[in-house]
Amino acid sequence: MHPDFTLDAAVIGAGPAGLMAAEALARQGRAVHVFDGMPSVGRKFLLAGKGGLNLTHGEPWERFVTRYGPRAPQLQAALDAFPAQALRDWAAALGVDTFVGSSGRVFPKDLKAAPLLRAWLHRLRGQGVQLHMRHRWQGWGDDGTLRMATPQGERRVQARGTVLALGGASWQRLGSDGAWWPWLQAAGVALRPLVPSNCGFDVAWSEKLQREHAGAPLKGVRLSFEDFDQAGEMVLSAGGIEGSLVYAASSRLRDAIAREGAGTLCLDLLPLREPEWVNRELAHPRGSRSLGSHLQSRLNLGAAKAALLWEVVVRDQPAARHDVALLAQLIKKLPLTVKAPRPIDEAISSGGGVRFDAMDERFMLRSLPGVFCAGEMLDWEAPTGGYLLTACCATGRAAGEGAAAWLHRHGHGLPTPPLTP
Repeated sequence: MHPDFTLDAAVIGAGPAGLMAAEALARQGRAVHVFDGMPSVGRKFLLAGKGGLNLTHGEPWERFVTRYGPRAPQLQAALDAFPAQALRDWAAALGVDTFVGSSGRVFPKDLKAAPLLRAWLHRLRGQGVQLHMRHRWQGWGDDGTLRMATPQGERRVQARGTVLALGGASWQRLGSDGAWWPWLQAAGVALRPLVPSNCGFDVAWSEKLQREHAGAPLKGVRLSFEDFDQAGEMVLSAGGIEGSLVYAASSRLRDAIAREGAGTLCLDLLPLREPEWVNRELAHPRGSRSLGSHLQSRLNLGAAKAALLWEVVVRDQPAARHDVALLAQLIKKLPLTVKAPRPIDEAISSGGGVRFDAMDERFMLRSLPGVFCAGEMLDWEAPTGGYLLTACCATGRAAGEGAAAWLHRHGHGLPTPPLTP
């Protein structure tokens, strides 16, 4: 079957990683076409920016890189070539200034994603990048062409070089559905299963807690599990727990559940108070007041924290009703068992994907010369805080530069105008 298009460079996926790859290719004089199955560009990027686009993080670079855990060595070169400050400079060149918030997170000054995306697309079009929406990649044909499902039917695209930036499997309604997995597996690409990351977890709450405290924030708590020990905020959901502190521990909790069937974390409900102080305040005579009123007046524990404490006491530690020392111990180290991660489509991001040993140092697939991969479809994960977007942009840029170098090295030189149907 003859291809409908013959192109110099095709980028599949119009999220941050794909657009960054397209920009890198265009800077090298390549004729770039970007394909995406959605009706418009950067849908997950825009949704993530609704609460204020967290572009990157301002912490020291040595600390920043460690946020990628065991995959930090594989990402190091791409991150070093396009670190947090380079990403901020890139945004500034598009007319979007950034600032570092009190948490160290970096945001556009207007806290919006849309102006940045509009300026970026304007520059890409000026570089000759062509966008093709509602073109959903369906793998390769027998002749090596890229199969595209479009409203007008299937089209075949022959590309000299291809960058795949298809995202993971979270937020399927925005295009990241992991549909690429079987096509890469069939092509002999080494993959790890896609799993939820930065996700919530199921807990078997009582009906009372669900009814009265679902959606309640837990501010100023400390979560410990295995080697994780961090203070922050979380939320009691109707079915369990979620929020930034839970997301930061999610990979450890998820892996423990996969190994053992459950995971038990510990919460310090008053991390700024010493155990002796908690014990002393609880021992103060409470007179005719209820225990809940006593916890509020002496410890300022708050309704949601008190409800969570009582949930564990009633179910697992009834002796703590009358044992001040045991109750104080639970306030400082409350065990909470999580049963399962929430479904991957509810997660902020996903882990797993294309293994790094399936690619060379320029992100080209060893089993598919001329095909490069970038972004969240690679086998890495990171907490929220700007680390996800930074690595997507850095790997997209690295894959685009790798594809441009490969095209030049294999005799394609500068591109000729693409042939259209």
